[in-house]
Amino acid sequence: MRLSRYFLPILRETPKEAEIVSHRLMLRAGMIRQEAAGIYAFLPLGYRVVNKVCRIIREEQDRSGAIEMLMPTIQSADLWRESGRYDDYGKEMLRIEDRHEREMLYGPTNEEMITEIFRASVKSYKQLPLNLYHIQWKFRDEVRPRFGVYRSREFLMKDAYSFDLDADGARHSYNKMFVAYLRTFARMGLKSIPMVADTGPIGGNLSHEFIILASTGESEVFCQRDYLDFEVPEAGVNFDDKAGLQKIVDRWTSLYAATSEKHDAAAFEKIPERKRLSARGIEVGHIFYFGTKYSDPMKATVSGPDGGAVPVHMGSYGIGPTRLVAAIIEASHDDKGIVWPEAVAPFKVGLMNLKQGDAATDGACEQLYAALAAKGIDVLYDDTDERAGAKFATMDLIGLPWQVMVGPKGLAEGKVEIKRRASGERELVTPDEALQKLSG
Repeated sequence: MRLSRYFLPILRETPKEAEIVSHRLMLRAGMIRQEAAGIYAFLPLGYRVVNKVCRIIREEQDRSGAIEMLMPTIQSADLWRESGRYDDYGKEMLRIEDRHEREMLYGPTNEEMITEIFRASVKSYKQLPLNLYHIQWKFRDEVRPRFGVYRSREFLMKDAYSFDLDADGARHSYNKMFVAYLRTFARMGLKSIPMVADTGPIGGNLSHEFIILASTGESEVFCQRDYLDFEVPEAGVNFDDKAGLQKIVDRWTSLYAATSEKHDAAAFEKIPERKRLSARGIEVGHIFYFGTKYSDPMKATVSGPDGGAVPVHMGSYGIGPTRLVAAIIEASHDDKGIVWPEAVAPFKVGLMNLKQGDAATDGACEQLYAALAAKGIDVLYDDTDERAGAKFATMDLIGLPWQVMVGPKGLAEGKVEIKRRASGERELVTPDEALQKLSG
């Protein structure tokens, strides 16, 4: 992509309303624009990151055996009355009426709708287990939306819903999502720690929040420091190996880790002081097992092995992709701007022409740009007339993993300069060597 033809509204000044790093940097880097309180447009650079995040989520959900679908954002109030949650959910739910005065709502979550879809189509235990997921916009009318997309009213959510014949099967489905989440966040360059958590309005009696540690986290969390050294399951993990998955989950829940709502100060004090870790944390994922909480009132049953009707056991599993974008920035930035992990970066390479209009630099940039594109590498080519200092500042701000600087001085020696954004390490190499290095 040529920057001269791209839409990237960079802000040179920090907006006054932005209180935390991710909000400031997302606004300054031209990733988002506020349209109303807690409601944001994702501009091209930001939307590319959202799509990279969603791609990783989809790959790990599919790997675990979940099946993607898409449900509507507008739901019938009658479904929520069936489950008993319509009057209990609170003012966060946006209640509306259509032209026929039917009561509707903008879905804050989808337990009721997916249960209705399930009961209409699945009749036998032989069709289980089943896990359906979608990635969809949601709305919760937060009393105080703040921190940009970190806590907004409209947000993108991946929610999955599992259906099993009994609690034993449901626990295996829960474990699949537990392991899939560990892998998902690790692939985004995040170290997530699963912590015992409150189930909130979703309900149920088993729940974990996946927390990344960050000084700007919204809540205090407590865990054993050893978690920072745990290795995430490999890509080849067998999701059908019930015992193997349980072993992984047992290890990742063997030490103390809890959110503030579930914190047991006495138990925490028993941990050796050098291994105690109390910090601020950001929730990046939340998983729940809630048994028959929805299938009982909504009569979501299947024919069991003996022919009788059995209410299915359910779980739900959420990740907020738009919130994740902010969380990644909170965990990975410096005083110059964002430092994207390569897997979610909007572009892998920022190519800078340091003397636009010079025949040699123009020609070298065009050749390198074409060669990178031919290898399928996402590259943002700064072919504008901006001065070199402004180009450096823009590239550092938007945080692309690699920068390639092409200028007359280097080209006189047949070299271009490569910079690794995360470390600041620089290297003079030939254009062919640059192409080889960036293709790795």
